[in-house]
Amino acid sequence: MPLDLNQFKWTRQPKSYQISDKEITIETLPHTDLWQRTYYHFRNDNAPVLQMTTEEQYFSLVVKTTFDSHHRFDQCGVVVYLDSENWIKGSIEYENETFQHLGSVVTNQGYSDWATVEIPAETNSMWYRLSRRGQDFRIENSLDGVTFKQMRIAHLAKATDEIAFGIYACSPEDSSFKATFTDFALMDCQWQAHDGQQPD
Repeated sequence: MPLDLNQFKWTRQPKSYQISDKEITIETLPHTDLWQRTYYHFRNDNAPVLQMTTEEQYFSLVVKTTFDSHHRFDQCGVVVYLDSENWIKGSIEYENETFQHLGSVVTNQGYSDWATVEIPAETNSMWYRLSRRGQDFRIENSLDGVTFKQMRIAHLAKATDEIAFGIYACSPEDSSFKATFTDFALMDCQWQAHDGQQPD
């Protein structure tokens, strides 16, 4: 079903934004990011995050992102942000004129990990489907909003009851760009229960 975008609340606001019935536009501030410790050793927790909350244990959020980023590390996508040390994000991150990174970061207890694949630099639109099954989450992506491909299955230890989930955009280096989010839909969980090996 369509989402009432007025349910979304800012954790941190961007340089500028617009919210209408069907569309959210975010203009990023320079030097904004989400990352915790691993490998790079720095901690960044200042990206604009716009979310709603729910206690529902099983759901899927779908959203389309369109963007005009052309600077290294510019990114926008979906997020489950619980606090500075516990969150998941999925996005495209611009790298150079040849390729971008389509990937996800999972942060538990203050340590991030990053999984990516390279996609063409000219890609400027992507659909995401974020699904929750209890404390487990799946992020999928799609070029057409119809056929979704799995990017990541992950566990958030702190996602026990109410969580916050939504969208984000940021520019880790000295840049700024506009990200547009459309085609929001909140639905029954599209990630079906596992029907193979039984739990231990």
